[in-house]
Amino acid sequence: MSDEQNRFVNVNAARTEEQLKVMEEIQEEGHCPFCAENLAKYHKASIIAEGKFWLLTENQWPYKKVKHQLLAIYKTHIEHISEMDPVAGSELFLLFGEEAKKRNIPGGGVAMRFGSSPFGSYGSSVLHIHAHLIEPDLEALDETEAWKFKFGQPKNYKKLS
Repeated sequence: MSDEQNRFVNVNAARTEEQLKVMEEIQEEGHCPFCAENLAKYHKASIIAEGKFWLLTENQWPYKKVKHQLLAIYKTHIEHISEMDPVAGSELFLLFGEEAKKRNIPGGGVAMRFGSSPFGSYGSSVLHIHAHLIEPDLEALDETEAWKFKFGQPKNYKKLS
């Protein structure tokens, strides 16, 4: 497979068999699944809100032990935070804030990975800039664990749950 075909998704970051199957299809097609012309083909969750810079939706494959996981997808294909319009940050927090209020989310985290590498070393499954708003499911966590958001992964990582 060429680097160009491989550059939009990191199949090593797939967490389920279903996600892996879709990501392999995306890789075969050689296009970005989060770009407007491809999003509906791969992402089955509905759009919750839309701004000038971002689309807000549910994560199609949420992480384990989360109560809410929203995904904000940048509307223009970029892969690095330095490419973002500075005003987009304000809009992102406005969208996340409004949805957190609607859902009565008492606390959680916001995370965004950026950049690409040959091994997906930054941990993202899709290289198109996107951000997560996550409320952990505290009842699902035992008293000895904290909820974690992964940044980076071993180069040989390929573990599906």
